[in-house]
Amino acid sequence: MIKTVGIVGLGLIGGSMAKAVRQYTDCTLLGCDADGAVLSRALDEGVLSAALTPDRLAECDLVIIALYPQATTDYVTAHRDRFRRGGAVMDCGGVKGVVCTPLADVVKDAGFWFVGGHPMAGVERSGYGHSFPELFQGASLILTPYPGTPRKCLDGIWELARRLGFGHLQLSTPEEHDRIIAYTSQLAHVVSCAYVGSPSAPNFAGFSAGSFKDMTRVAKLNEQMWTELFLENREALVREIDTLVEELAAFAYTIRRGDRENLLGMLRRARQIKESIDKDC
Repeated sequence: MIKTVGIVGLGLIGGSMAKAVRQYTDCTLLGCDADGAVLSRALDEGVLSAALTPDRLAECDLVIIALYPQATTDYVTAHRDRFRRGGAVMDCGGVKGVVCTPLADVVKDAGFWFVGGHPMAGVERSGYGHSFPELFQGASLILTPYPGTPRKCLDGIWELARRLGFGHLQLSTPEEHDRIIAYTSQLAHVVSCAYVGSPSAPNFAGFSAGSFKDMTRVAKLNEQMWTELFLENREALVREIDTLVEELAAFAYTIRRGDRENLLGMLRRARQIKESIDKDC
C-alpha cells in the first residue's frame, strides 16, 4: 500500500497530482520544484507535508515525476541509487519511447520499479497556479511497464490513481502509446495551431460558435513542452499529418469540382466513423 508519495515538478499535472493526493488520500506527501516560489507556495498552502530533497527519496513508496521527457530521464539517472528499494517511480510525460527506452538499462537491477505513465488529462493553461485536484476525474491513466514488472506494483499505482479520480487504466507499450497518441492528442494540437494560423482568424468576432471554440481551444498551449513532445515523436506524428493532408486534399478536390455525390459520401463516411467512435468513448 502506498503511504508516502513524492512528486517531482509542480506544474499543471504535478501540482494537480499533489492537490488530489492531499484532498483525496491520507498519504504523506513530499514535493519539489525547480522554482523555489512554487515550492514555497505549495508548502505554505499545506499541499505538501514537506519538501522532497534527494536524501528523502528513499522514504517514498511512489515517486511521481512530472517533468519534460529529457528532464525525467536526467532525474532518474542522477538519483538512481536514492529511490526506495521495492518502491515505484512513475513519470507523467506525453511520450514514452524517449523515456522508457534509455531508462531500461539505468533502472535495471536498481532495486525499484520504473513505470511509464501518462495521465490523459489537461486544460489549456499551465503551471501550478492553474492546477486543481479535480483534474483527473474520470480520466484514463496509461501505464507502459517494462516486462516483468510485478502486478502488485501496478495494482498499487492504480489503487492510488482511483482515489485521485482516474476512471480507466490502460496498459500499453511505449511504442503503441506513441503511435496512438500521435493521432489522439498531438495531431489535434497541430491542427488547432494551423487552424488559427489562417489570415481569417483575427476576424471571427460575431461569426463564431461552438465549432470555432472546439477547433481553437488547444492552440492555447505551452509551446516549450509541445515542441519537445512533437519532436520526440516526430515519425509517428508526421505520418498522421501526412494522412490528414491527403484527406484535406481530397475534400478540396471534391468541393472545387462541385461533386455533390462524392462530397455527400465523404461526409456520410465521416459521420458514421464518428458515431462508431462515440460508442467506445
